[in-house]
Amino acid sequence: MPRHASVMTALFALPPALLFGADALAQESALSASPPLAPFTATYSAYYQGKNAGDAKLQVTPLADADGGAQWTLDLDIHGHIGFLNMLAINVDQSTTFAERNGRFVPLAQSTTRRAFWSDKKMQGAYDWNAMRASWDGDLKFKKERKGDDNVPLQPGDLSALLLDLSVIRDAAPGKQLNYRVVDYGKARQYAFSVSAQTEIVAVNDLSYDALRVARSNGGKNEMIFWIASGVPTPVRILQRKDGEDFVDLHLVDYTSPR
Repeated sequence: MPRHASVMTALFALPPALLFGADALAQESALSASPPLAPFTATYSAYYQGKNAGDAKLQVTPLADADGGAQWTLDLDIHGHIGFLNMLAINVDQSTTFAERNGRFVPLAQSTTRRAFWSDKKMQGAYDWNAMRASWDGDLKFKKERKGDDNVPLQPGDLSALLLDLSVIRDAAPGKQLNYRVVDYGKARQYAFSVSAQTEIVAVNDLSYDALRVARSNGGKNEMIFWIASGVPTPVRILQRKDGEDFVDLHLVDYTSPR
């Protein structure tokens, strides 16, 4: 992985040349080209309220081809190394099985296991695109906490929460506005993101990246920010903030990819 990534991978009225200028257009061209999805494994340092408290692994793995196109799994495992992280249930294993159809990521199944000091909680979800409904089962207390429904109508283009990562990587371009509908844990939510007009230098561990900042614009006090660098198949940093304070912050340590 390079020590300085050159240029990664949720403003309309004027021509792009008038909005951003020629340099930004060249930047957009480099960042907006979406290569085919490929498997990768990325490891992250996990910070909780500014303190290094664990690690995370994000992995895309291909499955055998099936009717309707190739299928994949996207897995995120976050594990705490210190006691208070375990007590606060920041030990989470999430997985989404999805298909890639006509340039879209289509969720098929979802599972979450949240491990805490006193108990484990598990949930499973299924996306039935024939019936256009998503359903969940599993730990009833977990479902009660989420205050969602067992059965939610689907709309074309709906994502699982994990698929936001791949979608932002695919769609981010300078100055672009991104909009997604996420159906997860019995609820449907709208996610809007604003992409920075220019890249910025982001220091992550011992590396520096020239990255686009992709910030959620409709989350209120719950902020979500991705930093996307050209040639890197996963965000170099993922930050969640609550009430103006850093909550969970993932910093890319390393990644492996055939590309």
